[in-house]
Amino acid sequence: MFWKSTYNELIKIAAKPRSYIGIGAVTLIAGIILFAMYTDGMNFISFVTKPFEQTLSFEGNILNGNLIAFIILQMLIIHVPLLIALVTGDLISGEGAMGTVRLLLTKPISRTSILFSKFLAGCAYTFVLLLWLMILSLVVGKLLFGTGDLMVLDSNGLIVLQQHDLAWRFASGFSLSFLSLVMIATLSLTLSCFSENSIGPIVSTMAIIILFTIIGALDVPVLQKIQPYLFTNHMVAWRNFFEDPLPVGKIVKSMVVLIVHIVGLLSIAVYKFNKKDILS
Repeated sequence: MFWKSTYNELIKIAAKPRSYIGIGAVTLIAGIILFAMYTDGMNFISFVTKPFEQTLSFEGNILNGNLIAFIILQMLIIHVPLLIALVTGDLISGEGAMGTVRLLLTKPISRTSILFSKFLAGCAYTFVLLLWLMILSLVVGKLLFGTGDLMVLDSNGLIVLQQHDLAWRFASGFSLSFLSLVMIATLSLTLSCFSENSIGPIVSTMAIIILFTIIGALDVPVLQKIQPYLFTNHMVAWRNFFEDPLPVGKIVKSMVVLIVHIVGLLSIAVYKFNKKDILS
């Protein structure tokens, strides 16, 4: 019954036009970046490498699919949360808006199972959106620009990662990005349990992300104590997989913080959903 419920939730997501806004937006933005880099990418590259040209000599295919994938992932990953919230923020509140919540909660399946079926459906949508982003960035990028070593700028300067060392880094980076986006999906799903319309959870999710981002950026001693525990400070942790040496401690800490947030929010969602009044 649980898997049938999950399948039904996937059908509901696929039937909603808003579910395709995210896919369309990712396609459009990635397409614009690919076009811009294809037509004038070398000027962008020279802007980055110019400070190092007096001491370093650059050879080979610098503007390649690996670099394009890194650029697209860096630009889009901060915008994808809104696209995720558009869908997951509607999973429960949408039932209330359509008046189908009573019918949903009278099914011969526990409320907790219903909630987790919606959670899995939201995770599946998140995975599809991120997979499509990976195809557009890595596959299409390599078809247009070829392959080669990857140049990355970090706090220590310029790092050049060898081509043969990139496959596992991208796989790990996308995996950690998926975990951070599941965190967003869980947040909007939890907020959806407290609302009877879809706008509230979506706006609230983005407001929380903006608020936490601002708090995380403020160099104030009293706030620095809580900054390491804000999930927004760990949503770009995927970049750690493109550092050398690999900061394993930072990666593990980010994963733990995100997982703790997901578990905590799911617990709140389960409690609220099980207390939901279907007679009102």
